[in-house]
Amino acid sequence: MTEAGWPLIPREVLPPPVPVVRRTARRGASSRKPGRQLPMFGAETTEPSPADLAGLLAGPGRLDRMGGTARVSVRVDAAWRVHVLVSEFVARGLTATWAPADEPEAPTDEPEAAAETEECDAPESGTPVQLFDVRTAYSRRLNALANAWPQAAAQLFLSGPRLRLWVAAAGGPRPGGYALSLNPAADTRPVEAALIRAGLAGRLSEDGRVWLVTGRRRLTRLAELVGERPSAAPEELWPGGAPA
Repeated sequence: MTEAGWPLIPREVLPPPVPVVRRTARRGASSRKPGRQLPMFGAETTEPSPADLAGLLAGPGRLDRMGGTARVSVRVDAAWRVHVLVSEFVARGLTATWAPADEPEAPTDEPEAAAETEECDAPESGTPVQLFDVRTAYSRRLNALANAWPQAAAQLFLSGPRLRLWVAAAGGPRPGGYALSLNPAADTRPVEAALIRAGLAGRLSEDGRVWLVTGRRRLTRLAELVGERPSAAPEELWPGGAPA
């Protein structure tokens, strides 16, 4: 079965998501605390827009141009991320495709390096990590973003929807906080400044590949901004799902 806006990726051929532990709350019950006010500019109070893909470009995403169109692509390390990103792209009127990466990512045997680069949802040491490439089709709907990037990074505003895409592509809990992967080939200083402006101060890893959001209040803010966990995402990997 296919749907409008989903012509190139039938649901049946998506990689199987990782098992998700279902919450025990009754159907229809909200997991949000009673009386809690939704944050301004959060994912649940802001309409989705193609401009939200700036959140992927703040992280490890890539922007390509062709003629009068553009596309955004990102490499992810888990099937559940494919599910979430495809759904988010379609919600923004963008056609999405995905493919397994050519080569699995080889695990490292060096403890210090592994501590710096290990993803929390990676399999046991010694098992290659299957990677996937997720991308939009080339579209004029992304021209505004393409025309503004990378200059727009200097004034980047990380709203909830943009952070939600970033978390879906490259976020995960780490000891002491929540990690957002960066593009070490790009100048990360504007992105770091945008994270601080969003109330998500933290620290940069020594290799420049990860921004670690630290502190209970900041972690709570991140969870509120990105909104409810998608059904395909493991609860322990989504902001607010596991203690730091």
